[in-house]
Amino acid sequence: MKSYRKTLVAAAATTALTAGLLLTQTGTGSAATSAADSAPSDIKTVSSGWSIPWGLSWLPDGSALITERDSFDVYKLTQSGTRTKVGTVPNVVTTGGEGGLMGIAVSPNWNSDHAVFVMHTASDGNRIARMTYDGSSLSGYKALVTGIKKNKYHNGGRLKFGPDGYLYATTGEAQTPDLAQDKNSLNGKILRMTTDGKPAPGNPFGTLIYSYGHRNPQGITWDPQGRLWEAELGNSKYDELNLIESGKNYGWPTCEGNCSTSGMTNPKRQWPVGDASPSGVTYADGAMYMAALRGERLWRIPVDGTSAGTPKAYYTSSYGRLRTVETVPGKNTLWLSTTNADNNGGEPDGADKVFQVELK
Repeated sequence: MKSYRKTLVAAAATTALTAGLLLTQTGTGSAATSAADSAPSDIKTVSSGWSIPWGLSWLPDGSALITERDSFDVYKLTQSGTRTKVGTVPNVVTTGGEGGLMGIAVSPNWNSDHAVFVMHTASDGNRIARMTYDGSSLSGYKALVTGIKKNKYHNGGRLKFGPDGYLYATTGEAQTPDLAQDKNSLNGKILRMTTDGKPAPGNPFGTLIYSYGHRNPQGITWDPQGRLWEAELGNSKYDELNLIESGKNYGWPTCEGNCSTSGMTNPKRQWPVGDASPSGVTYADGAMYMAALRGERLWRIPVDGTSAGTPKAYYTSSYGRLRTVETVPGKNTLWLSTTNADNNGGEPDGADKVFQVELK
């Protein structure tokens, strides 16, 4: 069965590389008028031989730090494709599902503080920690935020610095849906904090919580106007692209996708779970790009102000499960990674890749 799947994937990949893209179904939701500024064209492999690369964050020199979820290792990957292991994060454990070493975020002041932040599963739950990266190796582990409930699945895990200079983190509801509505719990939330792990000034409840009612959010990014967008894994009906605002309730478990319940904030777009199951999301040239796991495709969603237009899918079934997508700083280019070596992908260790996608 696996060899048959590989044959299909290889054939689809050849088609995708020849045509430049594969266009399939669109998502559902309210439409927006937005010009198609650019779209994925050329794609090439930057690096292969990975095993579940999860988080990616850029260094000032244009290279990236990338985590591997199950090995707990961190690598530096240059744009020319040179990969170097820089360390292993301590105190990480696996959950036998989706936990392990997940998000990573390089400090916006790295040249002066050399700080790198990671989100991972530990013996007592999920946590956010800070380490020092001196340009060659990681050291100096310090836990900043603990008490985030873990489970086999639904651990969230994305870390990114916002344009306001504060660190944002996504947390899953740890397969306990009611936690998403509980403001005394850090689960099922988007958190916003200082580099010491304290609540950022202006947070709506005076705690780490920035928004709540999330099931398993894994993608966050900002548009040029500083608006926060989030990609969220649904349950059995709909995955979501949300525009996140401070203090808003995004509905789970009362709502999955659009609903009319008072006090709940509806997504800007929604997809049947078989078409998406999104993880990473990034903004580039007028659109959101959302990496889909179960859907095995890259979604392009044009955005116009606070509205999201008609999505288009690229590379459908060509490269398997797409986990992380990030915009290369200063370029109209994306990096896109797979996690086909995870439980759902069924491929062996070393099967994953990092691609470069040109937008034209």
